[in-house]
Amino acid sequence: MFGFLCSRQLEVLKHRRTHLGFLQQNGFFIVKSFTSVGSLVESNEKPEEEKHYFAVSYLINSCGLSAKSAILASQRVVFQNPEKPDSVLNFLKENGFSNAQISQIVRMHPQVLLAHPEKTLLPKIELMRSIGVSSSDLIPILSSKPFLFKTNLEKRIIPCYDFLKTVLVDEKVLKTFKRSTRSFLCDVTNTVAPNIALLRQLGVPLSRISFFVSSYPSVAFIKHTRFVEAAQQVTEIGFDPLKTEFVLAIQALLKMSKQKLESRLELYKRWGWSRDTALAAFKRHPNCMVVSEENMTKTMDFLVNKSGWPSTDIASIPRVINISLEKRIIPRWSVVQILQAKGLVKNNLALATFLLPSERVFLEKFVIRFRDDVPQLLKVYQGKMSA
Repeated sequence: MFGFLCSRQLEVLKHRRTHLGFLQQNGFFIVKSFTSVGSLVESNEKPEEEKHYFAVSYLINSCGLSAKSAILASQRVVFQNPEKPDSVLNFLKENGFSNAQISQIVRMHPQVLLAHPEKTLLPKIELMRSIGVSSSDLIPILSSKPFLFKTNLEKRIIPCYDFLKTVLVDEKVLKTFKRSTRSFLCDVTNTVAPNIALLRQLGVPLSRISFFVSSYPSVAFIKHTRFVEAAQQVTEIGFDPLKTEFVLAIQALLKMSKQKLESRLELYKRWGWSRDTALAAFKRHPNCMVVSEENMTKTMDFLVNKSGWPSTDIASIPRVINISLEKRIIPRWSVVQILQAKGLVKNNLALATFLLPSERVFLEKFVIRFRDDVPQLLKVYQGKMSA
């Protein structure tokens, strides 16, 4: 048991009893202990109220919910005896769920207490384990997303899993599940299946489709009419369906309205890009249109106004717009400035040369390589990163 609500609250608090038997004082609800309800239930009280008394008391004493959460949960689930709820709680504990995780599940999805453990809950756990979801992953996933317990296994989860296996290898099915468990709630026939069929019709290779579904499952499972609109717009802009940028552009457009895309194109225009230049940048790196206006403005201001890079140079490598200004651009530019001042690297170094490489490659090429010439270089770099 999670602890017992002290009946002495009745002695301490002066209160007005509502029709559900809740106590209300200073805007906070205090629920009556079930053990003390019996003496207070009036002879003309309705049986429905007694059900609520029991449910609220059980939710507090057996499930660990707060009084407020128990009141809210009792509006969604009512039971007269502990038989079914006890069987669910015992099942969850036997399968490794902690008291805190059980409380979270019940608070988010109180109807789980009326489920049949062996017929409703166990098959879903077994399926998830069969596709490779470990207990260390499964328990936190179900605790934070207990809606999976109420999802129809035959109509939703299994059809989704079976379809994903036709476009993904097993490990990517698992990756997709972890990335977006809500995808497994969708109606496959009316969402992801026609979306994937459209990509194939447009000539997108299976490898690109696999990348798209596993990387952006929430987009792949989006309403088909919206997906069609985005695919048509991407095609009209001139993206090549054989390239990864085609599906990246679809997911970018599905994250913003046409009006937002136009506002981004207009914003880049203020930095000296023509519409054609901005669309060319979009085709090189679709996510340059998804970055927030604030971050884009800060990055462009630093690169163009403070560092002196021509805006057209940035248009040729739009990936830099999505790079963190504080964590990568400023620290690396600080190192390059020092090296240029000492004549150790050329002054016309291209942005892509030092901003795009991985952390390991950058350190080897621009820091470790010159540690004898500039001993303080690593401290400068690390200092800027933590600033």
